[in-house]
Amino acid sequence: MHFTMKIQALPLAVGTLPLAVWMLWPPRAAPTPATLLVAAAASLHPVWPAVVSLCETTQPGLKIRSTLAASGALQRQIEQGAPIDVFVSAAAQPMQRLEEQGLLEPGTRQNLLTNRLVLIAPKSAAVAFTSFLQLGQPAIRRLAIGEPRSVPVGQYAAEVLRNLGLWESLAAKLVYGQNVRAVLTAVATGHADAGIVYLTDAKSSPQVTVVAMAPARLHPPIVYPVAVVRGSRSLAAARKFIACLQSPPAKAQFARYGFGFPVP
Repeated sequence: MHFTMKIQALPLAVGTLPLAVWMLWPPRAAPTPATLLVAAAASLHPVWPAVVSLCETTQPGLKIRSTLAASGALQRQIEQGAPIDVFVSAAAQPMQRLEEQGLLEPGTRQNLLTNRLVLIAPKSAAVAFTSFLQLGQPAIRRLAIGEPRSVPVGQYAAEVLRNLGLWESLAAKLVYGQNVRAVLTAVATGHADAGIVYLTDAKSSPQVTVVAMAPARLHPPIVYPVAVVRGSRSLAAARKFIACLQSPPAKAQFARYGFGFPVP
């Protein structure tokens, strides 16, 4: 009788097993969004919203929180432990310093973009100069540049002025901006008679006109490196974001705003 009861019970046990297993496993949850904290150079401001939107759209579950500021200031924040996942610099030096301190994920640093340096003036003003060599004339009372100690565009500008032999003679005219957007605003609003910014920033403002392009031989190449910061909480998502920045659709957005691309 005992043996017979086991045989009779077996079909019931087998029949109820799938339901029991299903009840042990909860329904599959939707993927948890990966939120990346991205520190990017201020000169990316015109194009950045479009690129971020593109990457969030093409990578479901990815959310980007961005801080745009001078690259030198962002470098210092990372050195002080800011929880940044991805850094995009407007110059090699801030990225190089982070790499030397072991603050970048090995193998993630890449050159992303290039840019050009230009001399601008307010569009509403009667432009009476056509080159950097004319910046000493009395009509130009204030020349806006980025703060050379922390702002890459200011470092490039200082290099150009020094190589042209103008740095000391123009010292009294210099007005420093904390990032390239501040320099652009100073010229656009007429608070400076001229300024030195990136071509991409000049193209983004209808209130300024490009007076001259700085010869590339007068300053180091303007290259924007990107890398994942060491200790990123979302390493896989950070790598995917960098890949998105290099995708054809993203490159089309960057090109639309005047950025170039490094030669492979």
